[in-house]
Amino acid sequence: MQSKPIVVIGSGLAGYTVIRELRKIDKEVPITLVTREPGYFYSKPMLSTAFANSKVAEQLISSSSDAMAAQLNLTVLGNTDVHSIDAQAQILQTSNGEVAFSKLVLALGADQIQLELQGTAADQVMMVNDLEDYAKFRKAIEGRQRVAILGAGLIGCEFANDLTLGGYSVDVIDLAPHALGRLLPEAAAKALEHKLSVAGVHWHFATTAQSIDASGGAIQIALANGDVIETDVVLSAVGLRPRIQLAREAGIKTGVGIEVNRQLQTNLDAIYAIGDCAETDGLVLPYVMPIMQAARALAPVLLGQTATLQYPAMPVMVKTPAYPIVVSPPAKGANGHWNVIESEDGMQCRFESADGQLLGFALLGTATAERAALVKLLPPVLA
Repeated sequence: MQSKPIVVIGSGLAGYTVIRELRKIDKEVPITLVTREPGYFYSKPMLSTAFANSKVAEQLISSSSDAMAAQLNLTVLGNTDVHSIDAQAQILQTSNGEVAFSKLVLALGADQIQLELQGTAADQVMMVNDLEDYAKFRKAIEGRQRVAILGAGLIGCEFANDLTLGGYSVDVIDLAPHALGRLLPEAAAKALEHKLSVAGVHWHFATTAQSIDASGGAIQIALANGDVIETDVVLSAVGLRPRIQLAREAGIKTGVGIEVNRQLQTNLDAIYAIGDCAETDGLVLPYVMPIMQAARALAPVLLGQTATLQYPAMPVMVKTPAYPIVVSPPAKGANGHWNVIESEDGMQCRFESADGQLLGFALLGTATAERAALVKLLPPVLA
């Protein structure tokens, strides 16, 4: 009788990366992947740059479900919804029957935050959070000229740049006073805004969409400041919310995300969480590098070995070719101030403590070349 498998729920980067790390240590331990998607592998960060690269949805798939199953010696249960987790019996109830597990990894990802919008076209607002969403969005903008984006954060700015490269006129609306307000100091944000304005982005800051209405063959967005924008397609990119409902219903402790310790373990012994859905020491880090670090720690733990999650400084690359950016924001609540050094084709912003210690940085344009040198000076995110 075969032993119960390690089961991973979710076929995104987190799910497949922890499986790859498991296979580096143990080639034979049974592993089952359960996913509501088909089970193919693609790079989700590529969604916000795919248009300028002339990539349709199918071209972003790097490996099919069958190829991943063969490559990693695992069972893939694609197009399968998980209805509930019986932690005591160690069984999942799914749309394809019961699935038993020895250890369970929740790699559930995150959902786009859905705004409560008013107006006759509010139901036409699109979000891009997976490959199928991207395919629908590509179809919606085909033959159109104008796109409005709700949100000037990381995803909103990347999509704005990508769409202008594709020849679209883009309006970006955000309640904040500047783009990338959570990542960049004001001087850097203004520099990015200028570069994207030249590329064809129209900014609408310190305001929100009050109503979104159909107007002939177009869409009208009435803003709280009294302005009206006419556009063809509206894309919402206001942020991510970890998927925690399945875990919560199973008695797993949740905060902003699914709470885990430094071994990625939840409050229930055989259940772990990783990626955009997980919260470690109050940190929810929806980026590639934290997922890689977490997978390297989790794989040995799942196999009964000892490991502890550590996060070094992990800079984030903002995919805005109009003005390339690498940012490593200071820890929340860090005491210090930004020092900004401008050059002809770039900008170095250093967040330093009172005694001169580097706690964070934002590098723009040619200054991104200084990334490697500055990372060495930063404290770890989680030691």
